[in-house]
Amino acid sequence: MKYFNRICRYSMLACLILFLQSGSTVCAQILSLPEGLRIVAEKSRTIKISGSDEQIAEADVQAAMSRLLPAVNASAGWTALTHRPEAIFGPLSVPVSERNFFAYSLSVQQTLYDFQGNASRYDASKAILSARKLETQRIRNFAAIEYVLSYLDLLEAEKMISVAEKEVEALEAHKVNTQSLFDEGVITRNDLLQAEVKISDARQRLLTVKTLRKIQASRLNNILLRPLKTEVVLQDIEEPQGVSVSSVTVETAWELAEQQRAELKIADETLRALGLEKIARKSEFFPRMFVRGGYDFTENRYQLHEGNWSVTLGLSMTLFSGGLTQAEIRKLEVQVQKLAEQRAKLVDDIRLEVEQYLLQSVTAKERLSVTQDAVRQAEENLRINRVKYEEGIGMGSDVLDAVSLLTVASMNHYKALYDLRKYEAAVFYAIGKDLLEVYR
Repeated sequence: MKYFNRICRYSMLACLILFLQSGSTVCAQILSLPEGLRIVAEKSRTIKISGSDEQIAEADVQAAMSRLLPAVNASAGWTALTHRPEAIFGPLSVPVSERNFFAYSLSVQQTLYDFQGNASRYDASKAILSARKLETQRIRNFAAIEYVLSYLDLLEAEKMISVAEKEVEALEAHKVNTQSLFDEGVITRNDLLQAEVKISDARQRLLTVKTLRKIQASRLNNILLRPLKTEVVLQDIEEPQGVSVSSVTVETAWELAEQQRAELKIADETLRALGLEKIARKSEFFPRMFVRGGYDFTENRYQLHEGNWSVTLGLSMTLFSGGLTQAEIRKLEVQVQKLAEQRAKLVDDIRLEVEQYLLQSVTAKERLSVTQDAVRQAEENLRINRVKYEEGIGMGSDVLDAVSLLTVASMNHYKALYDLRKYEAAVFYAIGKDLLEVYR
């Protein structure tokens, strides 16, 4: 056991020394795509803000429900009068109340029927709550696609660094051969100068892609609500995650999007809420039936019964409100028409978005197939030109061109690979799939 503890201490010490010496993340924790998605879902500020809107909508539901329940009122008071109340009976005055007295009352009132007014308001508030929950779902999925694309951008930047480093290594190896041939007097200094210029250009590109990688890492940290300078080590994705979209037709994708996109569900719930609110407004044209019961007590020794129970069955109706109800109904009708047009436009926009991402994913898949062959051909071309140059039957410019060709082919390959993964993620988002389920 003591040997095991000693090995653990030595391992931790080795990690610390390597970290301090290289300034890198030798022992940094590897971040996977599903793990990052869980962090985004739990910590995203936009999701928390939307959750607050849900709580507000829940309070509105409780407020609307209160109108369906009985209203209980109680009051109590003590009254002091300057003069004792008295009634005149001919030449006499008779007291009818005490000058100082105590009184209290308790009443319960319940609306029996109001032509679906309060019930419609309650159903409308539940529809709004459902829309708020769907909005949270939409924001969660939007935050997820933002993270997925940033994650893939960072992976792509790392691959570009690898390609740029290999280009520098290949050019430096070529420079060694060129220097050897120049020392032997086989070639002129011009070939050596060309190699040095190419190395300078390659190093500049390497610096550029490293800077891009730092920017992408800071962006990913920002999404994860971590310090921007936190070092990021990603787990690569060997294969596209989730269900393949290559066999999905445009028509099927359109149908799935119309069934699953949260934006369309939000529009439907909002339309339902507006319809219910219109019913509630129309109910104000009709009377409201209610029943009220209570008990009243007034301290008065001159009165036969100080306390009294009462039951009232009544109707109440607003006869004139200056056209307020009609104006509110017209406003709701216009809002319904506006939202219906917005929903139709949203369907068209979503269809265009789905088709665009599907076509781009198909194109990226074809590009990936083409670039795989191009990389192999460029590697073979570089090998042949190196052999010819080392044997003195080739030119240095051919080797430099072959290195540049391999670099371009490799970059195109990785560009196509990560474009495919990004467009597949975009298709999943466009058809309304939950990305936390797709990339779990």
